Amino acid sequence: MGQQVCMGAMLSCSFGVAPGTLVVLPLSQVMTTMPAANIMDNKPMMNVLPFGMCQSPSNPMVIAATAAALGVLTPMPCIPMTMSPWMPGSPTVLIGNMPALNDGSKLMCMWGGVIGIDAPGQFTVSVA
Repeated sequence: MGQQVCMGAMLSCSFGVAPGTLVVLPLSQVMTTMPAANIMDNKPMMNVLPFGMCQSPSNPMVIAATAAALGVLTPMPCIPMTMSPWMPGSPTVLIGNMPALNDGSKLMCMWGGVIGIDAPGQFTVSVA
């Protein structure tokens, strides 16, 4: 059983160099200690904030900077490109008519990174 994720959760990306934060707008009207998240809280720069610098070799900005540096991997500022919802979410709990986001869920970045939840933002509400 995982923890319910809410606003302020700490995120990490497999190609990012710094932790990021989850921002949840109070649209679903469900609160834990902060607004509760569902699997559709995946919008880049609105819900998923940058992870410092990106080191993904499939990111076009990193490719260009690496080419300019004669093949030396050159990280560039992170701009998350998340198009799909968090997976899998909670199969039994709905928030705003969508599965609740639990701390075991993952989010894929278009540049190949896997975004995970390091700290759910609260530790008192569990979801299946």
